[in-house]
This record gives sequence, structure tokens and C-alpha cells, in this order.
Amino acid sequence: MSEVISLTFLQNYWWVIISILGSFLIFLMYIQGGQTLIYTIGKNEEELNLLINALGRKWELTFTTLVTFGGAFYASFPLFYATILSGAYWLWIITLIVFVLQAVSYEFRNKANNLLGKKTYEYFLFFNGLIASLFLGIIIGSFFTGNDFYINENNLPKWNNHLHGLENILCIENLIMGITLFFLSRTNGALFFVYSIDNTNIVKNSLKQTKINGLISCISFILFLILIFLRKGYEYNNDYIYLRENKYFLNFIEMPITLVFLLSGLFLLIYSILKTSGKNVDKLFLISGLATILLVFSLFLNLGFNNTCYFPSYADVKSSLNIRNSSSSYFTLSVLSIASLILPFVLWYIIRAWKLITKVSSSDTLENNDY
Repeated sequence: MSEVISLTFLQNYWWVIISILGSFLIFLMYIQGGQTLIYTIGKNEEELNLLINALGRKWELTFTTLVTFGGAFYASFPLFYATILSGAYWLWIITLIVFVLQAVSYEFRNKANNLLGKKTYEYFLFFNGLIASLFLGIIIGSFFTGNDFYINENNLPKWNNHLHGLENILCIENLIMGITLFFLSRTNGALFFVYSIDNTNIVKNSLKQTKINGLISCISFILFLILIFLRKGYEYNNDYIYLRENKYFLNFIEMPITLVFLLSGLFLLIYSILKTSGKNVDKLFLISGLATILLVFSLFLNLGFNNTCYFPSYADVKSSLNIRNSSSSYFTLSVLSIASLILPFVLWYIIRAWKLITKVSSSDTLENNDY
């Protein structure tokens, strides 16, 4: 089998899988973005119930994709997973905790005589949307800016400080990426309400929020790109890892397909924001979703390919992780690749199930207010 498929091919293949899962994860954060808009868009109890019911039909998709993303990363690049669990775990732990709050909120918000009351669970939903989107953006930013760890002589990762990942919040590039993801998820969330709810006031307010949040997300994302383009990046040549000027900018130039994805994503995102003043706004959510997937996919490809370290260490450059020095064995990647062939069927099922879901209306909410 080694004569047919090389270890290098399998490592590249699994980085593409990771990039796809990461892209869909960030797209599905529209649920978190929508949760931060429920009080901004919903002006009365009926509209609030409509918004939460629309999100509630798909709330588990983000968490399921997050778990799948983490599992795929663990199986294909275990040294990265070990580094995260032994070092930068606070950002991930807090993110998982707020996802638990989200699950509890959708389960108990509308239960009779619930312990905390509807408002508390609604605040939990807002808190999940804020923290999850902000922290995941900061984590993605740290893939470019670096982390404070080293790999010892026993190939075990060690963290250099007691903040264990929280120090990444203080990095301006990471924070800007967190802000970008927060407002991008709100943009997609607002357009999802337009796509999924049959209510004139909600559609009007959602389109207004799309313009505001979309503009902020575009500006902050472009600012993030400028800042990382001016940074030194971490490049490897066999076992030698070194810093290269303007590495991430040069990656887009030297890998034109990633630049095409990036520019296409930006164009579609700007288009979906500008077209909110036109007709046929129902489908803009699908356009902004595709834009999000293309933008994040281009970033992940930039991080993993062209001899780039996707998880750099500013404490010890030679400890930086790339898809060559952190992957599973040839046998493991081969078995995983066979299992991954089921993914197209799973995607087909998700798309088919999505098409069967109709818009939420006031009559649906009054008859069956589930969340």
C-alpha cells in the first residue's frame, strides 16, 4: 500500500479534512451569533420565541461539529491534541462549558416550573454565543501568532506559564480574530433568521443587523489579514524550523488556489451584505455561509501547507508543530482515510435533511413552542 499512497499524501489529505471540518464549524457558529441577537431583533415575547425556536431546531449542529473536528484532529495529529490538553486548555475548557450551558438552556428554557426561569436560560444562550465565538476566534488567531510551549527530550509538550492559553487573549491579532468571528457569526445568524422565519418585523430587523455586523466583521477581518501579513511566520525544511518574513502573505502568493478561496470568500461576504437592500434576500444566508467556509478554508490551507507550522511556538521555535512532525503513523492515517470515505454520504444526508425544514411562523410558535 505504501507504494500507492505515501505518508506525505495522507498527511496532506487529513489536513484538508481538518480544514473542511474547521470551515463548517465556523459557519455553524451562526447559531451562536443568532443567540447574541435575540434581544436585539426580538421586540416582544412572540418574536423572541420565534427566534429561539428557529435556532433550537439546529442548535446541536455546532457542538457536534466541534466534537468531530476535535476527534479528527486527535486521530490524525495527536501531538497537537496532546499539546492543547497539557497546556492551552483553559480556552477550550471554558468554550466547552458554555456549550453545556447552551444545551441545558434549550432543554429547560420552556419547561414548566423550571428552576432558574426563562430569562436566565436566555442569558445563558447569549453568553454561549459571545464566549464561544470570541474564544474560538482567539484560538484560530493563535495558530498564526504562536503559543508559549516547548517539546521536551521525551517528545512531551510542556507549557511555559500558568495561564495555560488565557495569555492568548492579550495578543492584539488574536483578539481581532475573536472579534471578527463574533461579528461574522452575528452576520450569518441575522441572515439565518431571514432565511428561516416568516415574520416581517424580524426580517426587517435582521437585515439591519446584517449590515451593521457584516461591516464590522469585514473591517476587522481585513485588519487581521494585514497584521498577520506583516508578521514573521514559522517555516520548516525537513527537521529545521525557522522564521520567515511575511510568511503568511507569501503563502497566499505561492499557493494561488488559497488566494482564490480568500478573495472569493471576501467577495461573497461583501455581496451578501450589500444585497440586503435588494430583493430575494432569503438566499443570502447560503451565500454568506459559503463565503465563511471559503474564508476559513483558505486560512487553514495557509497554515498547514507550503512548509508552514500550523501551531508555532514562540518559546522554542524548533518545537513548533507542522503536519509532518505531529501526525499519526502511516497505518493509522491509512485506516482513518478508509473510514473518511463515508463523509460524502453524511454530507448528503445533512443537505437533504436541511431542505426538508420549512420556515418558522407565528402559528408554529403558538402551537408548538418547544424551546
